[in-house]
Amino acid sequence: MSTETTLSQVPHVGYLQLGVRPHLVANECTQCKARYFDRRNACASCFGSDFVKVDIPTEGVVRSFTIVTFASPGIPVPFVASIVDCGGTSVRGNIINCEPTPEKVHLGMKVRLATFTMGADDNGVEAIGFGFEPL
Repeated sequence: MSTETTLSQVPHVGYLQLGVRPHLVANECTQCKARYFDRRNACASCFGSDFVKVDIPTEGVVRSFTIVTFASPGIPVPFVASIVDCGGTSVRGNIINCEPTPEKVHLGMKVRLATFTMGADDNGVEAIGFGFEPL
């Protein structure tokens, strides 16, 4: 009997692609190029109904953020919620691997996509989340 275990991973959200180079994938409207991370029947911008999958750059710039100090029970605080411009696509994600202070996080800060384990089930399957860390 082998003592090795095969650990599998699943992304926490459907638009996170795992593998050698984790990245996000958006649905892009073929008419106006608006991008969405959730499933769409029609574009909210032009009402088009055709979409293609596009890879989102893994590096970006913090355009907006807030340091969250109060949250639901069981959610560790403080943390930084942000909006990151990744090559023209706005992505909501937490700033991770960085102190959640105004001295460490700032507008215009360059960041990159980073993944982390959110936990594992009884079979060893890990849920993988994403955030952004300073470059």
